[in-house]
Amino acid sequence: QVQLVESGGGLVQAGGSLRLSCAVSGDTPNYYGMAWFRQAPGKERDFVAVVNWSGGRTVYADSVKGRFTISRNNAENTLYLQMNSLEPVDTALYYCAAARTYRDFLVLRSNPAPKEFEYWGQGTQVTVSS
Repeated sequence: QVQLVESGGGLVQAGGSLRLSCAVSGDTPNYYGMAWFRQAPGKERDFVAVVNWSGGRTVYADSVKGRFTISRNNAENTLYLQMNSLEPVDTALYYCAAARTYRDFLVLRSNPAPKEFEYWGQGTQVTVSS
């Protein structure tokens, strides 16, 4: 069992930055790949970024590539998402998730889907004003 708790969301102006954190407890974090997803009101939950167990491999959604950075610190049991150059379209509830399936990977043929992740946090709200 893994428990995930997100923090760091808030209100920011367009062009600003936020850093999300996800505290991991329970099972050993490096058994899992970790990811961020987001969900805007009335829309499906979308993939943002995924990182393997060591932090050495990452994949990003095209919409955030070059602006967001996913990282993890297994010694501190924490997953991060650094978000720069934020845009109003980034407004959403951001979730961290864990999956053994993504513990390690080389090349992904498609973006990870929410159904592939076993554990989820409760989400943290990010609102970007124009």
